[in-house]
Formats: sequence, structure tokens, C-alpha cells
Amino acid sequence: MTTATMTPTASVEELKMQQDVSFAKKGLVFAVLSGMSWGLGGVILSLAFAAPLFLEEAYWLLAPLTVGALHDSFCALWLLGFNTVTGRLKELGRTLRSKTVRPVVLGAIFGGPIAMSSYMLGVKFAGPAYVMPITALYPAVASIFAAIFLKEKIGMRAWCGLFLCVVGGIVIGYTPPEGSLGNEFYLGIAFALVATFGWGIEGVLATSGMDLLDPAVALNVRQITSSTVYMLVVLPLAGGYVLLGPGLMDASIGWVFPVAALAGAFSYLCWYRAMNMTGVSRAMAINITYSLWGIFFSAVFTEVEITANIIIGALVITTGMVLVVGNPKEMTSLRDV
Repeated sequence: MTTATMTPTASVEELKMQQDVSFAKKGLVFAVLSGMSWGLGGVILSLAFAAPLFLEEAYWLLAPLTVGALHDSFCALWLLGFNTVTGRLKELGRTLRSKTVRPVVLGAIFGGPIAMSSYMLGVKFAGPAYVMPITALYPAVASIFAAIFLKEKIGMRAWCGLFLCVVGGIVIGYTPPEGSLGNEFYLGIAFALVATFGWGIEGVLATSGMDLLDPAVALNVRQITSSTVYMLVVLPLAGGYVLLGPGLMDASIGWVFPVAALAGAFSYLCWYRAMNMTGVSRAMAINITYSLWGIFFSAVFTEVEITANIIIGALVITTGMVLVVGNPKEMTSLRDV
């Protein structure tokens, strides 16, 4: 009688565990797709800096900020179209008026004007093949804040993995590429570190907000907030809108912004969904494969030299990522790593 009573309970618990593991695994797939598309989008976006207009010394600050503003603005439009087609437009309006959206809006400021601007400056001065692996350190920042504010449990294995991520970033940024201006290169690395911090904070804030919000709607709010701050605050302070029109009308680079933004919108959709499904630390850790995809796409689409430092550092970061992700069979607690 006792056995008969316990068996159904055990079966229900086992079924729930299987469902949780399946849910978490799907989250990891979204994280991988996010990394792949972000790596592609970042390399495409970097092509804008080859245009003579964006190479003028007088626009050393305005050019990357304009690129960032166009990227997030097109992202907002792509996502608005996605939410319209999928019937989420009314939900978007309700979300914008709700109090639950505040963490997402705050995260958008950290991840958009602060992190994205720093990322663009980093790409301008150091190049995407170097900047992407450096910004892949953001899970370390996110994990610390997630442990504090979201009560995620970070085990010793995961901390070792995050440490390897940091080591890999240092290996990549230690030696400038041959022929680069040393000061500009290290300035680019410094901006990449600022972007790392901004995206780490955004991940935690976005996840706390998405407990009550649809990820696609939350992301659209994120990009609307970011593009609005760019257009109304960042660009006016940096020198105005003088590069917007010419940049979009330039036949050689005009296509870059909507195409890179489409890849970025897809990447963010996968990223937000992955964080919501499998926890901040784990999703971010596997998402950083974008450092490897960035190297691959840089080799395909640009003339950057792929040095031993880049390859070794990226492999070290990936090893750290694997340690953080851990055994898929242990994923039943989505916020334990």
C-alpha cells in the first residue's frame, strides 16, 4: 500500500524533472543561436567604419555613436514588426505603461547607450576580432550580480569557468595586432571592458523584469528605450545628427545598418529567451561563443589578422563557458549553476 502510494508521486516528480531539463536545454539552444547571430551582426556592423565618412578624424566620437544609434533604432523597428505580426502589439502598449517594465528600461540604458556605445568605440579602435572576446567576459559581471540580487547559486566549478573566461580575455587583449597604434588599441580594449560591465548589469536587470514579462515584448521595450536615449540624448551631446542621413544614403554601407540590426534583433530575442529559460549565468556563459563566431566571420568578411592570441584566448574562454554550463542532467534548478 505504501509503495503504491509513493510510486505515482515519484513518477510525477520524475516527469517534472524531465520537463525542467528539457526546458533548460532549449534555453541553451537559444543561447548558442544568440552567440552565432551576434558574432555575425558585429562583424557586419564593423564594415561601416571602412567608409571614408566614418573615418574622418573630426568624427572619431560621433561616428561610432551614430553606428550604435542606427543599430538599436533598426533593431527596435525589426522587433516592432515581429511583435505586430505575432499579435503582441497590445501587450507592448500595456507593458510600456506598467511598473514591471522599470528594470528592463534601466537595463536598456546600461546595455544600450552605455554598453553599445562603448562596444562601438572598442570596435573602431581595436577591431571586432579583439573586442568580441573581451566583451565575452560579461558573464563574470552578471554572475556576481545575479548571485547578489537574483539569489543564483554559483558553485566552485562555475567560478573556475568564469576565471578562465577572464584569463582568456586577458590573453586576447595583451598584445596589439601588428601595425596597430598601441594607444588606440588599448583604448579600444578599455571601451570593451566598459561594454562588458554594462551588458552584465543589463542581463540581471532584464531577467528580474522578465519574470513577469514576455521576453519579446521586454526586448522591444529595451530597444525602444535605447534608441530613444541615443537619438534624444547621446547624439545631441556628441555632435548632432550630421552622420545619420549620409550614412544611410551611402551605397557602400547603407545596407549594413538594417542587416546588422536584423542579426542583432534575432540575437537579442534568443538571448532574452535563453536567460528566462535557463538562468542568467548559464545562458550568458554559453552565449559567449559569439567570440568564436566573431573570429570566424572576421576572417571571412574582413582582412583582420587572426593571431595566436585570439585563437588561444577564445578557446580558453570557451573552456570556461563549458565549466559554467556544466552537466545538462543537473539543470533541473534553472537558477543554480
